[in-house]
Amino acid sequence: MPPRALDPSGLFLIDKPEGPSSFAVVADVRRRTGARTGHAGTLDPFATGLLLVLSGRATKLASCFVGLEKRYLTAVDLRAATDTGDREGSLLEEQDPPHEDELGQRLAGLRGEVELPVPAASAIKIGGERAYRLHRRGVAVEMPLRRSRVDALDVISYSQGVARLDLRVSSGTYVRSIATALGGHCASLRRTEVGPFRVEEADPERLIPADEALARLGPAGAAAPEA
Repeated sequence: MPPRALDPSGLFLIDKPEGPSSFAVVADVRRRTGARTGHAGTLDPFATGLLLVLSGRATKLASCFVGLEKRYLTAVDLRAATDTGDREGSLLEEQDPPHEDELGQRLAGLRGEVELPVPAASAIKIGGERAYRLHRRGVAVEMPLRRSRVDALDVISYSQGVARLDLRVSSGTYVRSIATALGGHCASLRRTEVGPFRVEEADPERLIPADEALARLGPAGAAAPEA
């Protein structure tokens, strides 16, 4: 099989719809361009929003984009908890949702530096195997804790036990873990920003040149090797 082409080279901003995996979106771009293609951070199939897809020579710059801060909008259903932290998991328990004051206290404890368990249905490896595969087989494992930073965790609205939240978090933060810590699960999840890139800019036909994309990262981008 011939190697993937190194052109076109640059960054695609893709607004992922609900349903397909991030890998399916990347594969679609690869089929369309014929170039080597990679991503700078996945989204769960049920989630929507901004994916950074690197094409051609720019795939070598993945490390510059992977660690960027993220912004999400999520609806957390506080009436029930699931084993995956989202609506696709199995129900663990149902409960009366907290009053607004209690919700405020729970949120306050999740701002700043936090350490939360990684969701069972995640791509990290446990004993050499992906956690989500173990979960699908019903294998119970103790999930590791992950330290991350929550810079903003604001309530947009709270009605009938469902809190709509606006989050700004460090790279590697699982919003599903935050939903679980609040006592509920993610009913919806949308990524609206990755570093300086916004979902409103998403256009599957527009390829941002690597030097332009790096320039938007500021000093970190200026220090990166040329694509």
